[in-house]
Amino acid sequence: MSCPRLTAEGAKIAEKEIALRSLRSPRLLASRGYTFIELLVVATIVIILASAIMPLAKVTATRTREAELRRTLREIRTAIDKYKDAADLGQIGSLDIKVGSENYPADLQTLVDGVSAANDATGRKLKFLRRIPVDPMTRSTEWGMRSYQDKPDATHWGGQNVFDVYTTFDGTALDGTKYRDW
Repeated sequence: MSCPRLTAEGAKIAEKEIALRSLRSPRLLASRGYTFIELLVVATIVIILASAIMPLAKVTATRTREAELRRTLREIRTAIDKYKDAADLGQIGSLDIKVGSENYPADLQTLVDGVSAANDATGRKLKFLRRIPVDPMTRSTEWGMRSYQDKPDATHWGGQNVFDVYTTFDGTALDGTKYRDW
């Protein structure tokens, strides 16, 4: 018996049939996509990476708020010092300075509202703050205050003047100090 010779046309048809059969084979169908196990492994890796990043993001947010608190405290304290310097130099009208205030402002709002300049008939006001800054820890404009007459360990403001400010937030900073002590 002789083998029938394949023509060029028959060879092309045979190659197409072989290619179609190989595409339908279960082995190749499975290798075209991801298995459930592969998806679980990838999901686990993503979860582990996310859990490692979350504490870092919290620390970064806390560090940013701490830097903002330091900047805000510096801004208020600088305004208090400028008020005191102006009062000591006689640049503030005598009607705006309370007796016994040691030339410190009566409250924080005084720094915003301003005081009349001494020997100025135009009514010009000296202002030391544009607004009372927001405490980044409590997100309010309420600050703890100390007056010059208060004892160093006093927990309540005496009300005579504003010598210093601090945050009313009870938390502990990243460096281990209390925010109230800044």
